[in-house]
Amino acid sequence: MPIATPEQYCAMLDAAQKGGYAYPAINVTSLTTINGALRAFSEAKSDGIIQISTGGGEFASGTSVKDAAFGAIVLAEACHLLAEKHDVLIALHTDHCHPEKVEGFLKPLLEASRKRIAEGKGPLFQSHMFDGSVIDLKENLTISKELLKECAELGIILEVEAGCVGGEEDGHDTSGLPIEKLYTTPADMVEVYEALQPIGRFLFAATFGNVHGAYKPGAVKLKPTILRDGQKAVTDKHGEAAEMDLVFHGGSGSDLSEIRETLDYGVVKMNIDTDTQYAFTRPIVTHICENIEGVLKIDGEVGNKKAYDPRAYLKKGELGLCERMKTACDDLRSTRQTIFGKV
Repeated sequence: MPIATPEQYCAMLDAAQKGGYAYPAINVTSLTTINGALRAFSEAKSDGIIQISTGGGEFASGTSVKDAAFGAIVLAEACHLLAEKHDVLIALHTDHCHPEKVEGFLKPLLEASRKRIAEGKGPLFQSHMFDGSVIDLKENLTISKELLKECAELGIILEVEAGCVGGEEDGHDTSGLPIEKLYTTPADMVEVYEALQPIGRFLFAATFGNVHGAYKPGAVKLKPTILRDGQKAVTDKHGEAAEMDLVFHGGSGSDLSEIRETLDYGVVKMNIDTDTQYAFTRPIVTHICENIEGVLKIDGEVGNKKAYDPRAYLKKGELGLCERMKTACDDLRSTRQTIFGKV
């Protein structure tokens, strides 16, 4: 199935909101990680979201190029081709784009979508994230409104963030911010809704104590009721139809009960990165350790080509990532929830 059309992506989000589940959104950096994600969604019979960060795009462009937008385009075009071999719907998304990277990252990607549409194709990405959490809410919304206007013209959804996800991950570092910045207020949520709803469809990454990075289960202290209270403030003022599509960042170290609770409050997308990085790397390390004499040419020997052929261990990494993503589908209740063939 080709990548979801804008209409199909909206239907995916509507189905998740109505059905009380969320889509795992995995960051990819290579063909191998893309294939691992696609295999996972296929085997779980779950629609899903594949996303690319500025760091992921820069990596994909090559160490001699280091062009985040160019690398993101390469990965996205690969997804469009590879997704045709799978019978689930996949949406493409870009992760955390801070204000200083809008011109060099987000704008070129919007232009790439504009060119594709002019050629009779769909947009390159179905949604983008503008992360204005590092600036005050008024400036954040001023920029968000302008970007959402441009996205809406192209059939693209914009994800925004108010409050701030803590920790550090792939160019996003807010580890030094005061604790109160980690919580979005009900007033913030009402202000975001009223500023953006008249322009076009958006996703909202409200923050409720979530933190990027690697943590043991239970280490991250979430307050999911912040989402409940914020949604209530919006719907009390604007009606039940105003319930927002929320995004959960920084889920590593969260208890399953807390993850599931957020689904009751309107979370339809949860980012998965740290855990899948480990799931990809762990079997590669095992391969290297178990085949060390074949991988390395020790004492003038020739080694074992089958052991050091990158395909030998990258396939294991792909499968490790796949298994972790299927767990994410189970956790978020998206397993067997594909709307492929229905819209």
